[in-house]
Parts: sequence; C-alpha cells; structure tokens
Amino acid sequence: MGDSFALAPCAAACYGPSMADDAFLDLVRRRTSCRTYDPKPVPRHLLERVLEAARWAPSACNRQPWRFAVVQEEHVRARLVDEAFLAGIPMRWAQDAGAMIVLGMEKSAITHRIAPMISGVDYPLLDLGIAGEHLVLEAEALGLGACWIGWIRPKVVRRLVGWPGSVDPVAVITVGWPAPGSRRTRPRMELDQLAKWI
Repeated sequence: MGDSFALAPCAAACYGPSMADDAFLDLVRRRTSCRTYDPKPVPRHLLERVLEAARWAPSACNRQPWRFAVVQEEHVRARLVDEAFLAGIPMRWAQDAGAMIVLGMEKSAITHRIAPMISGVDYPLLDLGIAGEHLVLEAEALGLGACWIGWIRPKVVRRLVGWPGSVDPVAVITVGWPAPGSRRTRPRMELDQLAKWI
C-alpha cells in the first residue's frame, strides 16, 4: 500500500495536474451519443483533430487497419442515410450532423485470417473500436457531439465513399454541433457488478 501511495506524486509530476484532477475521467463520463444536431458545418481543422486522435490508437502488430472517409457534402450524407442505413430504426437525425466519418477496415492476411484462426480473437475489429473511441473522445473534448452507427449496409457504404474491395466499412460516426438540450447521460452498472479482483 505504501508503494501505491508513493506513485501518486510521480503521476502528477509526469502527466500534469489534469490527470491528477481526474480531467480524463470527467471527459469520459461526459461523453454521450449525440442524436440531435445543429446542422451548421464543422470546420475541417476540427475534423482533422478527431482523425489525428484516432490515428494514434494502438493496434495488433501495429497494422493500423483503420481507414476513414470524411463525408461533408450534404447530398452524400443524405444518400448514406437513405441507402446505406438498414431499415427498422429511424435515423434521419444523422443527416443533420455536420459530418459523417466512415470507419473502415483494411484487410490483412496476418491479422484477419491467421491470427484469428489461432486465438479466436478478431484483432482488427478490436483495433477499430479503440480508434473510434479515440475519435469520439476527441470530439467531446472539442465541444462536438458524436454517435456510432453500426446499423449499415457495408457494400452500399463502400460504393458511396469510393473505397476498394480491400476496405470493409464497419461503422459510420456522426460528428457535429450538439443541439441545445441534446446531451443526456445514461446510467452505468456499478464497478462491483463488472469487475472481479483476483
């Protein structure tokens, strides 16, 4: 226990007061899925910031399988909603976001075929999850709203964004300015319901 307490000053010195003051946890707790947007455009430099955060995500064997298509044109966003989203869940709200970022997976023989056969773990999908979370957290830090949409037709998405067959669309992430009153926090399970200490 004494060693654990000794680490706290080092953490503050190494990472600065923001980490010591729980700024990162506050950011994580504040982030929610935004489904109501002010339809004004998102400046390119802010979209580049969220992509930069995603680019620095870790990945299995450093394969970096993620690919991004940034859709700002209103008519293309409309086509994604009308043609590429699966039926059954109304998602017209997505068109109001200033941008849609399509998250795609570049297929690799090592991480897509060989490694999963041995371990049973879909490493590229895990990698894209990490990159996407980096993206939405940076969006939150910039005052933007974001929402993952996995209810898609990958082949249609690929055609609309012009990707080759080697890239599989996995999700569409809306990014835009949250409308007033759009943020809501959903309850989370308590830690003692989720974690086992051994």
